[in-house]
Amino acid sequence: MSRRLTILSVAILLLFAAAAAQAANVQFFRAPALDASGLNPRNSTTSSQFPRGGIFAADGSVLAQSVPTNGYYKWRRVYPYGSLTSGVVGFAGPNYGTWAIEAQYNQYLSAHAQPARTLAQVLAPTSAADSITLTLEPALQRVARAALSGRDGAAVVLDPRTGAVLAMYSNPYYNPTPLTSPSYPVAAAAWKADTTNNVYGFPPLGLVATQQTFPPGSTFKIVTTSGVLRSKPQLWFKQYPNVATIHLPQSNKTLSNFGFVPCGGDIAAMLPPSCDPGYAMLGLDLGGNDLAAAANAYGYNSVPPLDLPGVVASYFPPATSFASNLPGVAYSAIGQQNVRATALQQAMVAAAIANGGAIMTPHLLSYVTAPDGTVLKRYQDSIWQQPISATQAARILPLMQDVAKFGTAAGIFPANLEVGAKTGTAQTGNAAKNTDDWMIAFAPASHPTVAVAVVIPFQVVSGTGAAVAGPVMKCLIEGALALQAGQPAYGTASTCPG
Repeated sequence: MSRRLTILSVAILLLFAAAAAQAANVQFFRAPALDASGLNPRNSTTSSQFPRGGIFAADGSVLAQSVPTNGYYKWRRVYPYGSLTSGVVGFAGPNYGTWAIEAQYNQYLSAHAQPARTLAQVLAPTSAADSITLTLEPALQRVARAALSGRDGAAVVLDPRTGAVLAMYSNPYYNPTPLTSPSYPVAAAAWKADTTNNVYGFPPLGLVATQQTFPPGSTFKIVTTSGVLRSKPQLWFKQYPNVATIHLPQSNKTLSNFGFVPCGGDIAAMLPPSCDPGYAMLGLDLGGNDLAAAANAYGYNSVPPLDLPGVVASYFPPATSFASNLPGVAYSAIGQQNVRATALQQAMVAAAIANGGAIMTPHLLSYVTAPDGTVLKRYQDSIWQQPISATQAARILPLMQDVAKFGTAAGIFPANLEVGAKTGTAQTGNAAKNTDDWMIAFAPASHPTVAVAVVIPFQVVSGTGAAVAGPVMKCLIEGALALQAGQPAYGTASTCPG
C-alpha cells in the first residue's frame, strides 16, 4: 500500500511541477508575445473601444485611421486606399485582431499610458495612441498596380541608399474593410475568402513580395558574378567557348541557351546577353562552396529584417549538397533548380550593386509621432549585409548598364534614365512548362536612388523577363524617379498610368 501511495504522491508532485512550469512559461517567457499578439482578445477589443493611432504615407496621406461609430464597438478602423496598400498596412478589427503593419507597430498604435508632462497628468494619467509614418508612396503603388494589370506577381521598390521601401505591391490582394467589421459573420466570410489559395497557391491575405519564393533565373547571375569577384577573380577574364549547348558533368544532361543561340566569351561578354551555357561553366569553375558563400552573403537563407510580419527567407542549397552534384552547381549558377527567391531579396541584390556593395536594412517605418505631434522615434539607417566591396560593385554596375543598352533588356528604357538591369526567365518545370519572369534594375547608374525587382510567375513558356516584367519595370523606374524629382509618379508613355 505504501508503495502505491508513494507512486501516487510522486505523480501528483510531477503534475504540480508541470503546471507550475507552464504557468511560469506563460507568465514570464511567453507573456510579451501573447501580450502583443493581434489575436489577443484584449488587444482586439481595445482597438475597437479606443481610437488607434493613424498610419500615414510618405506623402502625408492617411493610410489608416479610426472613426467613431454608434455601436458597441466605439471605433472602427478605415483604410482610404483599400486594397492598394492593404498588403503592407494590414488591418485591425474586433474579430481577427491585427495584421501586417497594424500588428508590427501595435505597441504604438494601440492606446497606452502617455508620459506625464504636467502635474495634472501626474495626478490623472492619460492614455492615447501614437501615430506612425511609413516610407510607402501611394502614387508608386498605383503605378505598380496598373502595370501588373491584374496578373499575380509582385513589385518592390527600394531606395538603395537607405533601405526605405518606396513601394511594395502584390497580386492577389484583399479588401481590408470587411475584416474590420464588428459583425462576426461578415468578418468570417472575408477571412475565409482571403485565406483561401487561388489557382497558383497564393492567398490574397498573404504578400507575394515577401512571402512567396520563385526560381530567380538569370537575375541570380549577379550573385554568381559577385562570387567570382569575392573568391576567384581570375575567372573574370576567362574565355568560355561560343556554344549553344553544353553537356553537364556526372550526368547525361545538357544545358542550352535561350533559343539555342550560341554564346560565350568572358563575363563582360556573357552577362548582357545572359549566356546560360557560359554562366553554367563559370559556376562549375567557381564551385559550389564559393557559389553558396556568395548567395549567403547576399542574404539567402536568412530572413530579411524588414519590419513586417511573415517575411520568409530566400533559399540557396547548402554547399554540402553540391559535393557529388556538379549539374546542380551549373543549374544553381543560373538561378534554376532549387534556388528560390522573394521579390524583396532580388530587389536587395540590385540595391547592393547600386549602393557600393552594401545592402541597407529594408524598412517601412519612417518615424513615430506622439499625440501632441512630438516625434518620438525616427528610423535609423543601417547596413544589413555587405556581400561585396564598393570596388567590386563598381565592376558589375556597368555590365548591368550594358544589359539595358544592348543586352536582354535593350529597347525597354530611355537612355536618359541610365538604367542598370538584369532579366530573368526561369523555367518552372511544372506540367504546363510555365516561366517565372523577372527583372531587377536600378537608376540612375551615375548615382542610383532607386532599386526595383519585378516578378510575374506562371507565364507562358514563350514569356521572358524582358517582355513580361520589362514594361512593369520601366513604369516603376520612371515613376520613382519622377517622384524623387517632385513630379507626378507616372511614366511618359501612355502604357504607364499613374
